[in-house]
Amino acid sequence: MQGHFNTSSQGYFNTSSKAGARLRQLVLPLLIATALAGCDKPEAAAHASQPAPDAPHSGGKLVVAIDTDPNCLDPQQVGNNNSLNIGRQLTDSLTDQDPATGKIVPWLATDWQVSDDNRRFTFTLREGVTFSDGTAFNAQSVKDNLNAIVAMGARASLASTYLKGLTQVETPDPQHVTIVFAQPNAQFLQATSTMSLGFFADKTVKATPEARCQGNLVGTGPFVLSTFVHNQKVDIARRTGYKWPSSLAKHQGDSYLDGIEYRVIPESGVRFGSLVSGQLDLNAGVTPQDEPLILAKKLPIIARSNPGLVYSLYPNQSKPLMGDKIVRQALNLAIDRAALQPILSRYQSPASSVLAKTTPLYQDLGSELKYDPQAAETLLQNSGWITGPDGVRVKEGKRLSFTLTYWQSAPFIELVQQQLKKVGIDMQLNKAPIGQVIALQSSGAQEAEFYNLTRSDADVLRTVFDAGPNGRNVNKRAVGQVDTYLQQSSQTLDNVKRQQLITDAAKGLIADGDAVPLVELATVIATGSNVHGFRYDASSRFQLYDTWLSPKS
Repeated sequence: MQGHFNTSSQGYFNTSSKAGARLRQLVLPLLIATALAGCDKPEAAAHASQPAPDAPHSGGKLVVAIDTDPNCLDPQQVGNNNSLNIGRQLTDSLTDQDPATGKIVPWLATDWQVSDDNRRFTFTLREGVTFSDGTAFNAQSVKDNLNAIVAMGARASLASTYLKGLTQVETPDPQHVTIVFAQPNAQFLQATSTMSLGFFADKTVKATPEARCQGNLVGTGPFVLSTFVHNQKVDIARRTGYKWPSSLAKHQGDSYLDGIEYRVIPESGVRFGSLVSGQLDLNAGVTPQDEPLILAKKLPIIARSNPGLVYSLYPNQSKPLMGDKIVRQALNLAIDRAALQPILSRYQSPASSVLAKTTPLYQDLGSELKYDPQAAETLLQNSGWITGPDGVRVKEGKRLSFTLTYWQSAPFIELVQQQLKKVGIDMQLNKAPIGQVIALQSSGAQEAEFYNLTRSDADVLRTVFDAGPNGRNVNKRAVGQVDTYLQQSSQTLDNVKRQQLITDAAKGLIADGDAVPLVELATVIATGSNVHGFRYDASSRFQLYDTWLSPKS
């Protein structure tokens, strides 16, 4: 969302950079799934593209229902989808990414140049940008925020991987900043469009990570935080004097909305009833069973597939059970992904790779994810896992059983549980509050984790699986060939080579059972007929700057 910017047709980079010319091809067009026209299958651009009954205007509070507590509002730290959809409204990024084309366009940076070796990124910053406390946003702000992200380490597990190899941030004057890496960094420009690399004032940068999570956030964005009450609500208010929206924005100046109230409503039936009755303007937690009911009421549904990592199981190989490669491979073989479709949203689909289809450089690896329960049973039997009297396999007195603790609304995981049981694998399910799940993940106590991760760049694989120094290493495994592929893919300027490296890495992760892909997530919302101008960004996060309300009928 921005007004003044360089209008040269340059795709990813200023064309004066040879690296830019080569790298413009790195991001492929994204596929967007939107509302459906009233059948059992989604069709393109239904309610979302219908003309509004009158012109956009200011005023009104958007009331949004979310299904879980946001937990941590700081977008530079780890967050769930609800917290990120709030955080996106509070901060801006150097660039934006067009969700229709994948093209990187100006936001807080009006122009940029990239060195031929793709190690130095120089940005020209917009003048007149301020944080909501009135302090100036400038080159020093960029430097301070990036250094703070690196210092947060695991607390900023996404953003810190985008900055891996950062050696210095040069600030020759307030409107120019050069970010320098030790090695070529093919993913960095796209990373600058994410809210993980959004910007906050010095007050926030100096605050503790815990204080930032709880709302000590002074950003550059079009809204400011008013209230955060855990498990109840979050209120944000329009920021007066906002003048620097992304170049993708449909208007200039302050946001149309006076404010946004996010209400935590765990019960799907209550969310549905409140939307129909007009107590809510937007339901951000639409369940598959709600979709036909909402359509029957002729209310708009707007959906978009999430690029990045699909919903998967991630075995913890530091635990003896998941350290057994045979067990991990059996997990993949025992799951009938096609059988999950009937209980999914019509906008979701069974996984066909570790990456979602809308991720640049995705390739269909469905053949690597074949359903073969007989092969799973043979692998386990030959490895000494013998079927016990209750159907659960046993080896040397150890049951083939583990507990998966999760917080998401993902009913398909229960069907996965049943499928695994058929081959003698006992997966116990424990749905718990998000805070408890995050604590378990941080402790490394779980034998497997379960989540998706949204990013419109295939480097998301390195973010999660990198077993090298300072990598997240979700599997807690030893460094292997996959890590070589991931590191090389993050550095190469050859798009064809990068495609092959990403594909080889994805195949390796599936073959070794480091990832057990299940379902491609789609973000699905429903709105009242009074809501207009809602849009998703390239990472399927809410962009509410252009959103406006007409009078309720």
